[in-house]
Parts: sequence; C-alpha cells; structure tokens
Amino acid sequence: MSTESATFGTGGAKTMLAALYGELVPHRRSPSLGEPSEDVYSLFYARSAAMGWLTPAVERAWGGLWGTNEAEAGPASGPRPQRVAWFQVVLTGPLPGKLLPVQPFLACAGDVVARLGTLRLDAIQLLLPERDAPEGGQFASESGVRVAEPLLHALNWFTECDPRLQVPVRVTLDGGPDPSIRAAAPAIAQRLQEVRQNVFMYNSYSLADDDHLVLWPAPLDGGRLDFPHHRATFCGTLADWSLDTLGWLAAFLADGSSRTGATTPLIFTADRSGLAGSPADAQDRPR
Repeated sequence: MSTESATFGTGGAKTMLAALYGELVPHRRSPSLGEPSEDVYSLFYARSAAMGWLTPAVERAWGGLWGTNEAEAGPASGPRPQRVAWFQVVLTGPLPGKLLPVQPFLACAGDVVARLGTLRLDAIQLLLPERDAPEGGQFASESGVRVAEPLLHALNWFTECDPRLQVPVRVTLDGGPDPSIRAAAPAIAQRLQEVRQNVFMYNSYSLADDDHLVLWPAPLDGGRLDFPHHRATFCGTLADWSLDTLGWLAAFLADGSSRTGATTPLIFTADRSGLAGSPADAQDRPR
C-alpha cells in the first residue's frame, strides 16, 4: 500500500481508501480453469469504468469520480478482525462543497470482492479526505440543520429495510493530529439526533480512549506508534449491516463534520459490536 499517499496531510491529491475486515472465502475454481486471468486491481478498474465512475488517465480527461490507485485482496497479518481487502483511489471531481462519493466507491469494492469470494464483513475502515465547509444544502430539521441534498434524497431507499436487519454499531472518527474532531463531537451528535433520517439511530458518543475502535494493520499513519490521534466514537443502530448503508453513514458524517468545523481528513471505522455498558463520559441521547 502506498502509505505516503494515504497518510494524513494537506493539499495535493485527495485520496480515499477503503479497507474491509473479516473473512473472505474464495470461490471454488475448477483446476481446468487454471489461475484467474484478472487480479483485484484490474477488476476494480474494469468495474469503475463500466459504472462510469472512472476518470481516464489521459490528458484533459473529464467525467468520472476517481482515478484508480491501488487495490489488493488477501488476509493481512495481525489480530482479528483481519483485513481481507483494500482499495485506494484519487478523487478527480471538484470537492469543495461536494458530497464525497463513498457509496459508489464501496459499491464498486463490494462488487469486486463478490467476484473473488464470499465476504463476512466484521469491520470497515475508510480514509475520507479533507473538505471545505459546504455551502447550502437542504434543511433537514426544525432547528435549521442543513445536509447535502443527495444524502436526504437517498433516505427513501433505506425506508423499506427489514427491521430484523438492524444492528448495533460503533463508529469512530479519527482526525489524526488535528483535534478538531473532538471539539466537533457534541455538534455532530446533535445533528445525528435532530436530522430526520432512519439510517443510523444514534444513542451516545464518547471521547474516552478505551471506547474507540482501532483496527490493525494501520497503514494510514505508516505504522508509527507515536503518531497522534484525536478520536470521537458514536454508538447507535444501523438500518442494516451493508456496504451501501455504511457508505451513506460515512458520507453523512463527513458532511456533518465539515459543517461543524472539522475539515481535516478523517478515518471512519465501524464494527457491529457496539459498546458494552455506558461509558462514564458518554453523552447519552435524551429519551
């Protein structure tokens, strides 16, 4: 993995990365077929192009959302949950005030993984590039909270989710060396309570180190143990445990974070475990 392009930073190319954790059981192949003719990178490239999300790597290219950088599948060393696949792209569209294309990015990654085998997704990690505070948006609460319009237009898609698929989740936002995510946590929690949406039913947030979700390996900081991290963790119930729903939530939190003053790159990390008990410094949702 190109850790240089994936580390926290300012300026330059806007890198977005997705790492999937869990278990990937490869599809059985007949020995007569030999080795696969396509690797993960070529599959991701082809799928991105087929869906119109790839920006051609030629001079004056237009259209698409990203240029493919790197991709790989296979279990990584380290404790469980294990990283089984990762995908890295460079965003090519204009970012100021625009919604991060997390849902199409994860949809493409999911399609590629499905070609390789059966995925049991235990956790996910996303690098979301920094954004300027967006202007405008659609009113999404009586108190005047604004949200990027595509996020609200997508809510009807999640309305008919089977209630039996709801799952408690823990989501950690990591701002790296920038402490603004901790300062913005109360406002983000308030947005989660006030915005009329049925994707993530918020319960509480915490700034305590023991409550945060940290996955290994951690390529985003180059594996440095002394790399500073400022984190906030949010707990609630997700409409269903899928890359589609997680993509919406990541884009929603990135939009909300930038609107509440956290314009640094963020690492979004989520798992299905939730937090046990009620942390001492957690700010609970009013009943």
